[in-house]
Amino acid sequence: MGQEIDLLVNYPKTKRNLDERAQQKSSADRKIARQFGKDFFDGDRRYGYGGFQYMERFWTPVFPTFRDFYNIDSSYSLLDVGCAKGFMLHDFARLMPGLTVCGVDISDYAIENAKPEIRDKVQQGNATNLIFDDNSFDLVISINTIHNLELDDLTKALQEITRVTKKYSYIVVDAYRNEEEKERMYQWNLTAKTIMSVNDWVTFFADVGYYGDYYWFTP
Repeated sequence: MGQEIDLLVNYPKTKRNLDERAQQKSSADRKIARQFGKDFFDGDRRYGYGGFQYMERFWTPVFPTFRDFYNIDSSYSLLDVGCAKGFMLHDFARLMPGLTVCGVDISDYAIENAKPEIRDKVQQGNATNLIFDDNSFDLVISINTIHNLELDDLTKALQEITRVTKKYSYIVVDAYRNEEEKERMYQWNLTAKTIMSVNDWVTFFADVGYYGDYYWFTP
């Protein structure tokens, strides 16, 4: 079994009024957000990001943490499952010349609007059926993505991540540690279809044969 570790510890945190955001979310908003189209990425804030633009300050401080933990060097190959517009891949490749990067995302819109420098490295795809051979990548990363699937598909996604990595994997999923966090998560969440407690996630990982590393997103 992998370990619980916050490799996003240096990702800049944005101050948000979570109570206000939770009150604004409706089932109609969630339905639109789960289409993962223009509205989700670059539309009104109630549907998602409210403008998903590249900013160097986000992933640049994160890369050294991943590099040091997984001993990443220029010989590595890396897959991002749920790569969106490829911002993380762009910065990882920029900071480690020679690194082989690849990304998949369910959103045609995100892929079509990917950062130009990384566009030929990303493609539309589904986490439940990754179009790569077994043991294709040294490291597979999936951040705030696979919890957007129903439980059966989530199982498939974790098994696919395990199948295509030959060394390491790292995921981040929505989770809660207590009833207060649970309530806030369900109010705040826009896209996740599977949300569990930290302990239930760990049990689930073992049950489906996911042995990579992991951490949690909690609002």
